[in-house]
Amino acid sequence: MAVSNNITALLNFIALMCSIPIISAGIWLASKPDNECIRWLRWPLVFLGLAFLLVTLTGFVGAYWKKEGLLGLYLVCMFMLIVLLLVLLVLAFVVTRHGGAYSAPDGAYAFREYRLQGFSSWLRNHITSDDNWGGIRACLAESQICPKLSRKYIAAADFFAAHLSPIESGCCKPPMICGYQYSSPTTWNGAANVAADGDCAIWSNDPGQLCYNCESCKAGLLGNLRQEWRKANVILIVTVVVLICVYLVACSAYKNAQTEELFRKYKQGWA
Repeated sequence: MAVSNNITALLNFIALMCSIPIISAGIWLASKPDNECIRWLRWPLVFLGLAFLLVTLTGFVGAYWKKEGLLGLYLVCMFMLIVLLLVLLVLAFVVTRHGGAYSAPDGAYAFREYRLQGFSSWLRNHITSDDNWGGIRACLAESQICPKLSRKYIAAADFFAAHLSPIESGCCKPPMICGYQYSSPTTWNGAANVAADGDCAIWSNDPGQLCYNCESCKAGLLGNLRQEWRKANVILIVTVVVLICVYLVACSAYKNAQTEELFRKYKQGWA
């Protein structure tokens, strides 16, 4: 019984360590400027990581102090959290599978541009719908995402050779097909080819307007989310595989401990 409990305690310690990358990935996602503007999407992963931390602490205490009730509660809660994490991973994979990126005209620029139609309908409906975009647009306009481009790129050659993030490409400048003339990263002059794209008529040099109302800005936001979640998914996939292995071994150890306890009681009764 003691050996099984020690094994379970060790496994719970490993599981406890696995909660750290989940929390770290959640904090990393929440710290991104685009996620700051989508409040409901910022913290679920952090809360899930904290839940793993609390549950594994419960299992560690139960194993170390031989509390079978806590161990049983740990196994049930850990199963539910692993299933929840798997559901989150599958959802994140499905909704970020497609991207709306395309090369700028003539492929003359290092950055890419984005079309809203290229992303999943779930992302479009839940993030860029008319009900949600007003608040997100206001948040983006107050952020430093676009103003920092003017400080970072002075020469036109540097700007056109830059690898802009999707949100910088979609929100801070007009689509290149519009034919505006570059003055600075957030100032574009001349007559636009309005017929080329619906966003061409929306673009404004006003720092509070820019292309925040453009379809390309909505697509850029989704492009940023897609890149970030796909990076986080790599960490989460490795973590969930380790957690599943730890959980299966912990279940086996718990079952063996129960068998040993029953056998010990049987021997005592027979004696």
